[in-house]
Amino acid sequence: MKKNPRRILGVILLVLAVACLGGLIYYKVSQSSKEDVYQKVQKTVVDKEKKQEEGPEYVSPIDFEELQKLNADIYAWIEIPGTAINYPVVQSPDDDGYYLNHTIEGQEGYPGAIYTERQNAKDFSDYNTVIYGHNMKDGSMFMGLHAYEDPQYLKEYNEVIIYTPNHQYTYRIFAAVIYNNRHILNSYDFGNEEQRQLYLDSIYASRTMQSSIDDSAEVDTQSKLLTLSTCIGGQPNQRFLVEAVLTNEK
Repeated sequence: MKKNPRRILGVILLVLAVACLGGLIYYKVSQSSKEDVYQKVQKTVVDKEKKQEEGPEYVSPIDFEELQKLNADIYAWIEIPGTAINYPVVQSPDDDGYYLNHTIEGQEGYPGAIYTERQNAKDFSDYNTVIYGHNMKDGSMFMGLHAYEDPQYLKEYNEVIIYTPNHQYTYRIFAAVIYNNRHILNSYDFGNEEQRQLYLDSIYASRTMQSSIDDSAEVDTQSKLLTLSTCIGGQPNQRFLVEAVLTNEK
């Protein structure tokens, strides 16, 4: 008895369809679980006013003790008030690329985490601290940085706050530009004042129709910079950078 080729093909296509559907469901559930991680940790932000009333000394509004039970690599928190960017910051002690594809709970895959590399001190004392995050299609992580292509948006949401267990750093955003994908910390010797100026010049020289620059901000080689770096969809050789300068520390 001959087997019907069409029936065999139909069975194969059905099996493939079921496999694809199963894979899609697994991906969606997996992604949802990873996104829930960040929603869960955001609840560790306590009432700021109540916390600060407890004494004259600075008390972080972030419960770092609880966060570090989840992951000892969490050492800071980044917030851009008025936007969706409100995340813990991690740094791996032995693999700079680990959090590119691992969440703060250690789950492999996207959306990864908001992270720095070991070349940057965790007390934000470097001339330029670079923080990385994925440009996620669902609007999470650092996708929101692309809104700074609009100069008006930069004017309205120009503050970045970094919290650590013992300090709070406030930065003013002064530029959002398309930049090449060079490794910034390897490309510039920020211990050298001339190199610092070269970097600043390269930022200001990156003006395009998709950039925003606030020339009124006071920035020089003695400033402390914060660079927020994310990718650009379909442009693997370029990065989108949001640059901020330290204005206050407590």
